[in-house]
Amino acid sequence: MSQTRIARLFERTRAERRAAFIPYLTAGDPTPDRTPALVEAMERGGADLIELGVPFSDPLADGPVIQRAAMRALDAGTTLAGVLDIARQIRTRSEIPLLLFTYLNPVLRYGVEKLAADAKSAGIDGCLLTDLSVEEAERIVSVMHASRLDTVFLAAPTSTARRLELVARYSSGFVYLVSRTGVTGERDSLSSSAAPLVDSMRKATDLPLAVGFGISTPPQVEIVARLADGVVVGSALVRVIEQSSGSASLEANLESATRELRSAIRAK
Repeated sequence: MSQTRIARLFERTRAERRAAFIPYLTAGDPTPDRTPALVEAMERGGADLIELGVPFSDPLADGPVIQRAAMRALDAGTTLAGVLDIARQIRTRSEIPLLLFTYLNPVLRYGVEKLAADAKSAGIDGCLLTDLSVEEAERIVSVMHASRLDTVFLAAPTSTARRLELVARYSSGFVYLVSRTGVTGERDSLSSSAAPLVDSMRKATDLPLAVGFGISTPPQVEIVARLADGVVVGSALVRVIEQSSGSASLEANLESATRELRSAIRAK
């Protein structure tokens, strides 16, 4: 498979001896037509890669902040096809890597082959299917790779050695490490599970490792940036969108919050 924007990004950040900063946002929150400007604001604030979340009515892995974002986006009429339209709009102005972050059900309804082709043509670089069991991933991974899309899988502190091996086999671009068990959301402290999980995964793959779930403050970002190749922040930034959604200053507030978190990443 030819190199994606995601692979090129991690080559660059490794050359710069720093971790990548990877924000998540729910596409369509507060409205679909505002999402491209929010992505631009995050990029101005220092984002290296954007996880573009597809809103889903039963987001099992997400805490209350992202659950509410999904409901706002769905209420605004956001669909998977609409998220791909958002990606096309982003691509007219930006080359930032885009990872489609979705649950499996919308993909099955859309059609796996159709999604892979449409996502690639829309400018998506990879796909993370949060609830696709890696033991059952081979067919979907082959379809995604045929369209030159990266496939990113999750590994957690509870993952067995066999599962880490499968995550390594089927992932491309990077591996997403869940720092703690449970759902997404802001936490007061970083889980002690993160460092051992990074060590275990490094034994299984040479792919870049990004850590997410519960990272919400600059000190937490700084710690993770020393451990891993990427730092994922979701709820802390989605909360900024929620709090400023009716304001003309939403983009400026999101850019500022992104810059504050990104500033904690320094060369190793």
